[in-house]
Amino acid sequence: MTPLRTLAVVTAALALQGCLAKAAVNVVTLPVRAVSAGVDAATTSQSEADEKRGREIRKREERLGELERDYDKAMERCADGDDEACDKVQAIRAEMKALLPGVPVEPDNR
Repeated sequence: MTPLRTLAVVTAALALQGCLAKAAVNVVTLPVRAVSAGVDAATTSQSEADEKRGREIRKREERLGELERDYDKAMERCADGDDEACDKVQAIRAEMKALLPGVPVEPDNR
């Protein structure tokens, strides 16, 4: 063998050792990474749960605001003698009563 060829073989052997070691590490750690990715996908962090709860509360607050506007309009029509509006007032009031426990009350800062 020529010295150049020997040098090339030695260099290739040294380079391949690193590749083989890295491949072995990747193969060994693959199941662990797969399981942790599955756990991350299946669980909800506290901040994600808080964000979801905040979105739900905002939706309830928006719906409550819509109901309050509809209630005021229906009350005006009911006061003018519209019996159908009076029935609607009762239905709106029932829905508002059902939503209120899910909407947090802001504390008074007095």
